[in-house]
Amino acid sequence: MEIFGRSRRQLAFAYALIMCVFLAVIIFVVHMAMNWSMFSEQAQELSDATEGVAEVQMFYLQNPAAAVDENRYFKSANDRLFFYIFSADKQLVRFERASFRIEPFVMSVIESWNIDEGEVEVFRHSNETGQLNTVMMTSKRISFDGREQIIFVGKDVTALYSGLEKATYAQGFLGFVALLIASGIGYYMAGRALVPLKDAYEKQKQFAADASHELRTPLAVVMASADLLLADPSIENPFLRQVLEDLKSEVKKMTNLVSDLLMVARSDNNALKVKIQRVDLTAILEQVVRTMKPIAEKKNILLLGEEFRKVFVNCDEQKIKQLAIILVDNAIKYTPSGGSVLVRFESADDTRAIFSVADSGVGIAEEDLDKVFERFYRVDKARSREMGGNGLGLAIASEIVKLHEGKISVASRLGEGTKFTVELRINLKK
Repeated sequence: MEIFGRSRRQLAFAYALIMCVFLAVIIFVVHMAMNWSMFSEQAQELSDATEGVAEVQMFYLQNPAAAVDENRYFKSANDRLFFYIFSADKQLVRFERASFRIEPFVMSVIESWNIDEGEVEVFRHSNETGQLNTVMMTSKRISFDGREQIIFVGKDVTALYSGLEKATYAQGFLGFVALLIASGIGYYMAGRALVPLKDAYEKQKQFAADASHELRTPLAVVMASADLLLADPSIENPFLRQVLEDLKSEVKKMTNLVSDLLMVARSDNNALKVKIQRVDLTAILEQVVRTMKPIAEKKNILLLGEEFRKVFVNCDEQKIKQLAIILVDNAIKYTPSGGSVLVRFESADDTRAIFSVADSGVGIAEEDLDKVFERFYRVDKARSREMGGNGLGLAIASEIVKLHEGKISVASRLGEGTKFTVELRINLKK
C-alpha cells in the first residue's frame, strides 16, 4: 500500500540523512586532523630550518672571513626549502632561491610581510596556468654589532596540500559510495521492519470489510422492524414512539458508518470501481445544493450555489455527487447559526474543472490542515461526536478525488471559515 511505501521511503531517507551527516562530520574531522598534523610537522621543520639559517648567518657575521658550510643552512636536505636574508635597509644579503615558478609570488609575500616573528603562515597563489601553489613561511630577526637583519625561510608545500586535497576527495567519493550502500541497506531493512505492520494492517482491513458487510443485514432488519412498529396503530404511547424514533435515528447513523467503512475498506483493496460517463457537473452541484438546502435552513445557515455555467466532465456521477454532499454537509456542520456556505466554480477549461465549497464557520487550525483527510481524524472530537461525525467523510472525499485522478485541497483560518477546492480532469479516460 501507498502508506507503507511512503513510510518505507521516509525511514530510508531519514537513515540516509543521518548517515550523510555522520559521514560528512567524519570526513571533516579527518580532513582537519590531517591538515593539523601536516601543518604541525611542516611548521616544526620550518622552525628548525630557520634556527639553522640564523645560526650560520650569525657565525658568518662574527667571522666574515671564515668558510661556511652551506649544507648547515638546512638540517634536513630538502630542495623545497628556501630562504632570503635582508638587511635593515631592505638589501638582499644572502639567499637560497625558491623555485622559479613561485619566486615572484614569494617575493610579493616578503614585500607585504606583516606576520609576527616566529609565526608560521601558509600562503596560496594561482599562477597564470591556474595551478594553485602553496608555500609555508616564517621569519626571524638577528642583530650583531648594531647590524640588524631579517631572515625569511619558506618551503614549497604544494605537493603536500595537493595530496591532502586528493585524499579528501577520495574520502568524499568513498563516503558517497558508502552512503549509497547504506541507503540501500536502510531501504531493505525498513521494508523488513514494516512487514509485520503491513500484515497486521491487511488483517485489519479485511476485518473492517467483512464486519461492514455482515453488519448491513442486521441493521437493515432492525430498521425495518422499527418502521413496522412505528406503523402499528396499537402503539400509541408517546414515550414508546419516541424510543422507536431514537432507535431509527441511531440505526441510520450506524448504517451510514458501516457504509463508509465498507467504502474505505474497498478502496484499500482497490475494489472500488468508477463508472465513467459524460455528465453535466453543473447539474450535479445544483442538485446537491437543492438537496442540502433544507438541512442548512434548519440550522439558519444560508446555502448558496453561485450561478453555474454548464461544464461537462468524464466522471462517475454518483461518486462525484457523494463528494459534493460530503463537502457541503461538512461545511454546514461546522458553520454556526447565521453563517453561510457557498458552492461555486473557480474555473474551467479544456482540461480541468475546479469547484469549491466555502463556509464562514469555525475554521481549522494550521497544524490540523494536513490531517483533515486522514481517516477518523476529527479536529474537535467532542463537537464532532455531538454533530454525528465519524471522521470518515473527508477521507472518503479524498479517495473519490483520487479515483478520478484529481486534486483536493483545503485552506482555512480559525474563526474565518474553511474552503475546500476540488480539481477534476475534464477528459478522464473511461
